[in-house]
This record gives sequence, C-alpha cells and structure tokens, in this order.
Amino acid sequence: MSRHSTELPDPDVAGPLEGVRVVELAGIGPGPFAAMLLADLGADVVRVDRPGPSPLGGDPAHDLTNRNKRSVLVDLKSPEGPRTVRALAARAEILLEGYRPGVAERLGVGPEECMAAHPALVYGRMTGWGQRGPLAPLAGHDIGYIATAGALSMIGTPDGRPVFPVNLLGDYAGGSLYLTTGVLAALLTARATGRGQVVDAAIVDGTAHLTTLFWGMLAEGTWRDARGRNLLDGGCPHYGVYETADGGWMAVGALEPQFYAVFVALLGLDAEDLPDRADPRNWPELRAVFTTRFKTATRAEWTARFEGTDACVAPVLSLHEAAGHRHLTGRGTYTEAYGVTQPAPAPRFSDTPGTLRRPPAVPGTHTPDVARDWGVPELLKGPC
Repeated sequence: MSRHSTELPDPDVAGPLEGVRVVELAGIGPGPFAAMLLADLGADVVRVDRPGPSPLGGDPAHDLTNRNKRSVLVDLKSPEGPRTVRALAARAEILLEGYRPGVAERLGVGPEECMAAHPALVYGRMTGWGQRGPLAPLAGHDIGYIATAGALSMIGTPDGRPVFPVNLLGDYAGGSLYLTTGVLAALLTARATGRGQVVDAAIVDGTAHLTTLFWGMLAEGTWRDARGRNLLDGGCPHYGVYETADGGWMAVGALEPQFYAVFVALLGLDAEDLPDRADPRNWPELRAVFTTRFKTATRAEWTARFEGTDACVAPVLSLHEAAGHRHLTGRGTYTEAYGVTQPAPAPRFSDTPGTLRRPPAVPGTHTPDVARDWGVPELLKGPC
C-alpha cells in the first residue's frame, strides 16, 4: 500500500501499537471504546469478561466496541480470580478499568496490587466523576457529566431545552479520547523510566477541557454564557441548520467572508440586499431570510447546488446515508467487516495503519489462546 493510498490496509499489516499488551477489565461505555481504539491501532487487547450475561444485553457478536480484542472469562469474586488478573497485568503494559472508585481495590486488582509485581504498568482508570471529589462515589451517565461540566448548557436553541448529542460528547470525547491519550503518554514515560503510574480519566474533566476555547472567548467578551446566542452555537445565521422543502436539513458553516459570499450567491440572494452579518442585531433577520429560501427546494436539490463549492454547506445525513456518501466511500471511512458495516480505524498512518483484524470478541472465546500467548495457565482452569 502506498503512503498516500486511501484503500483499506491489509489486515496482516501491523498497526503502530503492535506489541503493546493491554488488559481491559470489562465494563460499558467509554472504557470499552478506549480499549477498542488501542486495539484498532494494533495493541493486543485482552478483555477480562465476567461470567453471565452482558450488562447491556444484546448479542456480543455485534458489539463493535469489542472488535480487534480477545476475551477471557474470569470471576473476580472467586478466590483465584484476582490472582489471575494480576498475572495478566504482570505481562501487560497497560490496564484499563472503569469501576467506581474503590471497587478495583476491594476486588484485589487495584493499582497497588497490580503494580506491586509490575512497577512499569500504566493503570488507566475511567470514571464519570473521577477518583476523588464530593461526587466521586456516586453513579452517573454521560448526560449528567456534560451537564455538570457546563457543556450541555451550550447546545440547543436559546428558547428551547438543552440538546444532548447522544453520548458522543461525554463518554467518548471527554472520556475515551482522554483515557487513551493519557495511557499512551504514560506509556512513553514508563518505557523511558521504568516507572508506571495511574491515569485518572474523568469524563467531567475531559468534557470541561473540551470547552477551553470558550473560556478564553468569555474572558475577552466575544462569547456569551447563554445558549444559542453565539458564533458557533446556532446563534449565528450563517452557522446553523435549515429545513428544506421535503423535511430534510442542510448544515451551513459559511463563517469566513469569502465562503459566505459563495453561500449567499448559490442561495440565490444578492449580498447587497442583505443586512450586515457582522452585527448580531441583524442575525434574526438574516436567519428568517435563509429559512424562507431553504424551504423553496428539497435537500437533494440544495445538495446538488452546493456540492463541489466553497460555500461550506452540506446535507445532514443519517448514519446509513453517511456510509454511502461518495467522499467517505472514496476514503474508506466506512467499511464492511465480518458482515457488518462499521467505521474503519482512525486516524490514518502512512506506514503502520490500523486494521480490523478480529470481529467483536465473544466473552471467553480466546481463553486458550491468551493462556498460551501470555503465559497465564491459570486461565485454563475455567472462569476463575
């Protein structure tokens, strides 16, 4: 494969994390997704599943966040279970867990126990509230974390309710991505010094960190701490979504003057007849004009008009539609693997691309292989 090829890589090509061993203590949400990211990039991720049904139900063969992993069954509440996990951790470079604070310690697989025999271990902890703080011991979910971090208040119309972007913002952006960044940074230090460390990745921390730009804008007075009244939150008429004649939607991001000029022209309007967009007092009038204009044609008609231009306008696609978009198919952004359409690994690497090497790991399927490859014969005794 050439350096600049957009074709999907050969599954036998090693990823950039080849040779990195990761233990994932099974959980739900951001922890499994973080482990999937590492697995997509070539790490040998062994997921320690517990006996019994999945906590979320459903068919584990379709849980794509468990792709590229191997699974073993360990009962952490049995006498031998914690010892088996510690044996796996002793042969790994990274361990990921997503229990409430104190649970891993009570089970005998906390940082102190796992790092006693392996001081270079990077121990990644994924929680919503973090390992300490008044709310640390409490339950929670994405929606509550992003609400507390201030991010949820920013999304939605000024007179409507806050809109939560499924669990992409908290669980995956504020959680998984920060956990993976943290453990990989700690891995570099561990390899250089021989000393591992604990990475405390809290969704509230990561989500708050994502709002850094806006804190600077608040300080300089260019951002209002009010939903739907700013440049990037739907307050600006040339950065928003508009309904089309057939009930579809178009997304407009014509911020820069040169792109705005193209947008207005293709919308069939004369810029000289429009009020000054730089004055927020004119935004309601501009929005009304754009709303009326978009209602005169279908989404397909507007797409055909704007596509291939610098107007910065795109149709709002469903998941199925996105998988068929010509740009994304051209790049291989989505692929079909093991009978399921799914996003391909990201980001792209010129020499060591991530690959889809394995389907989602069904609990316990790889126990014999992991016992052999990692040298942990205790696994062969069955669910410990």
